[in-house]
Amino acid sequence: MLSYIFRRLLLMIPTLLCISAVVFIIIQLPPGDYLETYISELRASGEQVSLERVAFMREEYGLDQPVLSQYFFWLSGILHGDFGYSFEYNQPVLDVIGERLPLNVLLNLTTLCFIYIVSFPIAFYSAINQYSIGDYTFSLLGFLGLATPNFLLALVLLWLANAWLGVSVGGLMAPEYIDAPWSWAKMGSVLTHLGVPVLVIGTSGTASMIRRLRANLLDELQKQYVVTGLAKGLPRWRLLLKYPVRMSLNPFIADIGTILPSVVSGSSLVAVVMSLQTLGPLLVRALQSQDMYLAGTIVMLEAFLVVLGVLVSDLMLAWLDPRIRLQGGLRR
Repeated sequence: MLSYIFRRLLLMIPTLLCISAVVFIIIQLPPGDYLETYISELRASGEQVSLERVAFMREEYGLDQPVLSQYFFWLSGILHGDFGYSFEYNQPVLDVIGERLPLNVLLNLTTLCFIYIVSFPIAFYSAINQYSIGDYTFSLLGFLGLATPNFLLALVLLWLANAWLGVSVGGLMAPEYIDAPWSWAKMGSVLTHLGVPVLVIGTSGTASMIRRLRANLLDELQKQYVVTGLAKGLPRWRLLLKYPVRMSLNPFIADIGTILPSVVSGSSLVAVVMSLQTLGPLLVRALQSQDMYLAGTIVMLEAFLVVLGVLVSDLMLAWLDPRIRLQGGLRR
């Protein structure tokens, strides 16, 4: 097992290098660069920009260098812990990301907990009581959750809160705490604003997980070993929890590769609609303004979490399902 983990960790190095090259090339594909976008915005607002200033800024930011040189400059900086400079915010990239990353992690971890806590009991109940009134009710709610776009639900809740309660549920904290240092009052404001974004972002994920887990569990319940175990008098709940439930969790363990990056990215469209102070809107703005170091760092962070999540899911699957370990032993 240790040799397998070591090989996988070594494989992560060339994988991330290839991803970094692809990411940087894609970010550079749109015509122009950050300075051209910035100068166009200044001229649109009526300000004049001298050619000398443009040349100085292009040299200052290193945008006069070839793309390959810019890539190796960025890559060497990453290896030394320097992820570059954000043109848009006039700050190091790590400082810009560090301001939003804790809120991002808090929001999306809370959403994941909400999804699992709500979906698992409902899915187990629906599978065990197939075609009952409760199963039909939860199935209807699941289809509604899948059919309703998150951003539309966010807009509806924003309008209802403003029209009926006269309050704004946008953002992750009250406006007076946005630039304030962390305190108990600011933490309380974050916790009170967390409910609506968690409900909006978690709705479709909960509905999707209910449908998938119900289908997996129904498939396991129809297998011969379950029928044989019940016929021999094994306690029903003990049999269900020890075997079918465990086997039906395999696809969700395999999904860790997509769950980990969602902790960083979350739902960007919902974050834009609800004015959430997370990394999603930051990435969208960085791509629009061609702030390449900021956009590249956020995408690379998500790519690293995908690669790490795939490794973690493989190890957890081998622990959860003995058949995976047995097949590996036969191949060796």
